[in-house]
Amino acid sequence: MLELHQFRHSAFCLKVRMVLQAKGLSFRTVEVTPGIGQVAVFRLSGQRQVPVLVDGDVVMADSSAIARHLERREASPALIPSEPKAAAQVHLLEDWADTTLAAAVRAALVQAAALDPELRVALLPDDVPDPVRSVMGALPGGWVSNVTELVNQNERADLLASLEQLALSVQAKPWLVGDSMSLADLAVAAQLSLICFPSSSGAALAGKGVPGLSDHPKLQPLFQWRDQLELKLMERTLEEV
Repeated sequence: MLELHQFRHSAFCLKVRMVLQAKGLSFRTVEVTPGIGQVAVFRLSGQRQVPVLVDGDVVMADSSAIARHLERREASPALIPSEPKAAAQVHLLEDWADTTLAAAVRAALVQAAALDPELRVALLPDDVPDPVRSVMGALPGGWVSNVTELVNQNERADLLASLEQLALSVQAKPWLVGDSMSLADLAVAAQLSLICFPSSSGAALAGKGVPGLSDHPKLQPLFQWRDQLELKLMERTLEEV
């Protein structure tokens, strides 16, 4: 069985899980503890970052490389169109989601977590001891004021503008490229899950998100699109069981 070494709340790990679900592939996850757990990842893959996929004798890192490996391994359903122009559009959107969007989302989430003790604690790995959770939850807002200043307001405005355009796009048609699900949809949806956490994130995080974005009225169609995409993937997984 395929084995995915991951941080549960990493958007890039979520992207790989979504690809696996879209392909109807059975897999098991191995939760990596930040720090000490990454030593085992290094021994396995030669680097410390996740996601890492183990497919028999093949061990690979990087969500995009893993997605392409799975595309070759399981051709149907195709997540990268065969038509060159559409394939280029998918690659460009995936790269934008993994770089520009990911950086903006990460900055916004850091700011939100700095100001919200409950969100900060909910984002901790499950095996973090309760005393550490208590300390993280008790940190005063002033302690993290410098962190929040790192978030450039112009960057937040650019992120909101991009998300508003995406919201308009998914209202016009269900898929970002072509007439079927593609890697572009999964890459974008994975990053959106850190702005407004879906129910699959667990009870501690479901419904939480980045204030000003997760509750923005113009962005609700985008989060609904993300939720519907996740539901489609869950239904596909159940069909394979």
